[in-house]
Amino acid sequence: MAVAELIKSIAHTTDLVDTYVPGHRTCAGCGPALGYRLVAKAAGKNTIFIGPTGCMYVANTSYACGPWAVPWTHAQITNGGAVASGIAEAFRMMIKKGKIQDEYPNIIVMAGDGGCSDIGLQAMSAMFYRGHKVLCVMYDNESYANTGIQVSPSTPYGATTMFTPAGPAIPEAKKHHLKDPMPIFCAGGHPYLKYGATASIGYPIDLMNKVRKGLSQDGPAFVHLHVPCPKGWSFPADRTIEIAKLAVDTGMWNLYEVEDGNWANKKFNIAPKTLKPVDEYLQTQKRFCHLQPEHVATIQGFVNNRAKALGMEVPLPPAN
Repeated sequence: MAVAELIKSIAHTTDLVDTYVPGHRTCAGCGPALGYRLVAKAAGKNTIFIGPTGCMYVANTSYACGPWAVPWTHAQITNGGAVASGIAEAFRMMIKKGKIQDEYPNIIVMAGDGGCSDIGLQAMSAMFYRGHKVLCVMYDNESYANTGIQVSPSTPYGATTMFTPAGPAIPEAKKHHLKDPMPIFCAGGHPYLKYGATASIGYPIDLMNKVRKGLSQDGPAFVHLHVPCPKGWSFPADRTIEIAKLAVDTGMWNLYEVEDGNWANKKFNIAPKTLKPVDEYLQTQKRFCHLQPEHVATIQGFVNNRAKALGMEVPLPPAN
């Protein structure tokens, strides 16, 4: 995709072809599945997906069938970046040597938080550092949801998982704040990575346009996609989009992009005029139902400090 043709509204998506089609077995209200569909729709037919082990591998490939109408290949959870690098170089060299007349395809790694910022971090970082023309979309459901809702580096402070249950010794459940891959990849150390963005399934046009911007780069690109998980977060399946938007409204998720590798000058695409208290978000999910006021205050303080560090100019709720 040489030029990013941005989408103006939902009405302009009706002519786009769905290449993530029926045939998967994801949960009702699955945020990652909706994210996959939007990414595929934005990318179009000339696309190759690499799927490291995770929810979007296991739930999509049950009984030897899958929902992709474009080429897709499975990678191990450790090596999505390495497999994508090989595919990218193979196409680049075949085109360069005249062995094929094809246009260079959109190569997209759809990796979960484990397959991108945890177990798969080394291969993904190396792919960015070498400058391969690949888009990595990290669909972040904030846990290892495929294997029973275990903790991941993306799990927020205070969330209960199979590995971080709340109890007398550790009443807050998860003790640490989450790892943020955006500064890891985009704030220095990956000189060829010029475009990075956060996105949410609650804002589909923003997401699809960021996918297209990423694919239009001459080198690698990264999109960190927030995808609420009804099963892992314990909320009704019909509230997925509502909770995705509430995450942005409370500052639990921020929507911005980094262009030309300029981390200091972020562009905030969708920002509330004032942030709602985080408790409005926490109360929607059973994974936070054990939290005490002091734990909520800790989360509010983290959200406020992150907003300040990112440079958001928005009134913040008190952290008390």
